[in-house]
Amino acid sequence: MRYFLASIGLLLAAALPAQAQDAGPYVQARLVSEDSGVPPGGAVTIALVEDIQAGWHTYWVNPGDAGAATEIKWTLPPGWGAGAIQWPTPKRLPVGPLMDYGYEGQPWLLQKLTIAANAKAGDTVTVKAAVDWLVCKDVCVPEDATLTLPLKIGPAAIDPTLIKDFATARSLMPVASPWTLTYSLGKTLDLYAAAPALAAAHPVEAFFFPEKTDVVDGDAKQTLDFTKDGLILHLAPASKVNKVGGALTGVLVLKSSDGSIQALTVNAAPGSVPGAITGSDASVAGASVDITLWVAILSAFIGGLILNAMPCVLPILAMKALALAKHSGGEHKEAAREGSAYSAGAILSFLVLGLVIVLLRQSGAAVGWGFQLQEPVAVAGFALLIFAVGLNLSGVFEVGSITMGDSLAARSGLLGAFFTGVLAVAVAAPCTAPFMAAALGFALTQSTASAMLIFFSLGIGFALPFLILGLWPRALSFLPKPGIWMLRLKQFLAFPMYGAAAWLTWVLTQEAGPNGVLVLLAAMVALSLAAWLWGVTRALSNAGRGIGVAAALIIMVAILYGLATLSGTTTPPATAASAAAEGFTDAKLAALRASGQPVFVDATAAWCITCLVNEKAVLSRASVKDAFAQRHIAYLVADWTNRNAAITRMLGANGRSGVPLYLYYPPGADKPVVLPQILTEAEILAAIGS
Repeated sequence: MRYFLASIGLLLAAALPAQAQDAGPYVQARLVSEDSGVPPGGAVTIALVEDIQAGWHTYWVNPGDAGAATEIKWTLPPGWGAGAIQWPTPKRLPVGPLMDYGYEGQPWLLQKLTIAANAKAGDTVTVKAAVDWLVCKDVCVPEDATLTLPLKIGPAAIDPTLIKDFATARSLMPVASPWTLTYSLGKTLDLYAAAPALAAAHPVEAFFFPEKTDVVDGDAKQTLDFTKDGLILHLAPASKVNKVGGALTGVLVLKSSDGSIQALTVNAAPGSVPGAITGSDASVAGASVDITLWVAILSAFIGGLILNAMPCVLPILAMKALALAKHSGGEHKEAAREGSAYSAGAILSFLVLGLVIVLLRQSGAAVGWGFQLQEPVAVAGFALLIFAVGLNLSGVFEVGSITMGDSLAARSGLLGAFFTGVLAVAVAAPCTAPFMAAALGFALTQSTASAMLIFFSLGIGFALPFLILGLWPRALSFLPKPGIWMLRLKQFLAFPMYGAAAWLTWVLTQEAGPNGVLVLLAAMVALSLAAWLWGVTRALSNAGRGIGVAAALIIMVAILYGLATLSGTTTPPATAASAAAEGFTDAKLAALRASGQPVFVDATAAWCITCLVNEKAVLSRASVKDAFAQRHIAYLVADWTNRNAAITRMLGANGRSGVPLYLYYPPGADKPVVLPQILTEAEILAAIGS
């Protein structure tokens, strides 16, 4: 019935009175040559440019439910030839109950002409094309034009004024799909792409334009599903279709979460289509989840142990050493209690952090390990906390004495040890240790209970060294008895804290720019003043101490107000080990892989110390850069300094919950080579060499 109505509409359009069409023509067509000179026996790309009046449209090779595709009939000299029309990716154009496929604006239809070998150099040959098209709005109007174009025979010469126009036209063309596609016809016509990379990229929308008419119901909804190793697009077959017959051809258009579009030409053979996965499993389709829960728990434990040696935790290790030194003279029971309190603080912090990540992900947020450092307010807050610890160790103010001969009350000591464990976990977030990444990536694909077991194991591994030192008295025997050296060590340990605060200030530069750093530096000065006022008024009368406390509180309120101004401020970071690096997007990765180019993906962040070490120590080496250049490897930087949903999905799809992550896609490979978190030059060269 719909096609009957469409046909009636076209007939009525042809019979419209002249006054209804006196605004035409609705399309201004012209021919454009890419080259200003073409050699005998060579070829030249010609563009048919259609300038379509606003609100009107022309048609793709398959016009959809109604319409007619543009036709070009060439008149060429003997020995010349014309290739097939290269059609740009079409648009869906609903017209009443019908769905048309076509173009608005100014489409460029490309076609290659081959030149006769005996064409005479120096001649100018005028080629002619009779062009017919149907242009539609509320009504359809057939139009035509006879177009000519002079071509100069001679040395090949690209017209420099048209380079950008033809590059834009080619960028709108679909590219050949690098993945195998199959289809199956049942109640629905299911198109399956066996592409782990697409499952990993997790496009938010897909639409298939069939090349042949009467195959797909163009007005029906097309539903996207995922498998572990690809995606499925469920299509509604056209009425009376019980067999497609041969290959299913057309264009598959994929839309990424960042809004970018990638169009792929499809030549799908009949075949089996696997069942789709749903729910949270779909968000991590293609993930490396081949490990078991017990392996993940063991990996998390080992990763927690190794995390103690990562550079982001070293300043807190210094604080642990100072706390242990207090008890080296024989207070082993106190050491055991503080070791247990520190362990409780660390383990509980891992559990709370893990629960927050799991709950946020279940609510739809794209977060992972270290997500809190993607917020400028959190980075500034951490910097001030570390800076305050440094001021305390320098003696600007005291919140519990660690000087010679003093010992804290039991409650104060346990509370201090507990919050030392909390602080250690807080500053450990920028680092990912070996074994830890795969375990956390697995945790975020499991139930909440299983995820909590893995985070608990991570906390046990992280806290175990300090717990052993507290419970095993002989481990403390190598430390000297308390003395003046403790005061000197305490003062020295302030400097790693200041260094950590300086690093966090640099991180804030990447996230919030110079204005954010200005706010943080002003807050540090204000915090120093508040700490000094607190310290110098402790020996005064009650009134003097009250004034000191009030002044310090007023300054702290001002600091909190300043930090609040950082909320929502972001600056695009620029961290890349290679000058030739490009920013990561799903579409860019898919396009590079579709073209057959090898790709290296560097998932990094300005606050990730492991990432920075790898970039400076390995990825920036001349030998590595030269190897990338010689093999024409595209270098994509997935910068996770600020929150990015597409990068979060990419991490999850490769079994990771945080950075760093390094992926190498050899030409034609279905899956990437996943490199270790701690890189070496040999590992990089071996991976890209294979």
